[in-house]
Amino acid sequence: MDRAVLRELADAGNERALDRLADLADAAGDLEELGELLDEGCARAGALLTRRAVAAGDLRALQRICDAGYAGAGDELGRLLAGPADERGA
Repeated sequence: MDRAVLRELADAGNERALDRLADLADAAGDLEELGELLDEGCARAGALLTRRAVAAGDLRALQRICDAGYAGAGDELGRLLAGPADERGA
C-alpha cells in the first residue's frame, strides 16, 4: 500500500486509512510515527502503543498515552498499579 495515498486519505478524514498507517508504523517498530498518529487522534495508534507499554511494564509511557487521549492506557495503568489479584487480597 502506498503510504502517501494513505496519508492523503487520512488527512481527508478517513479513519481506516489512519488506522492502516498505525498498523504499518507498528509493524516497522516506528514509535515516533505511532506517537504522531496518536496526537492526531488515532485510537488504533493508542491501542498499539498501549500494548507495547504494557508488555514492557512502562508505567510512564502508559501515563503519556493516557494524557494524549487514549483512555485504554489509563485502564491498563490502573490495572498495573493495583498489582496482582493475590496482592489485593482477592
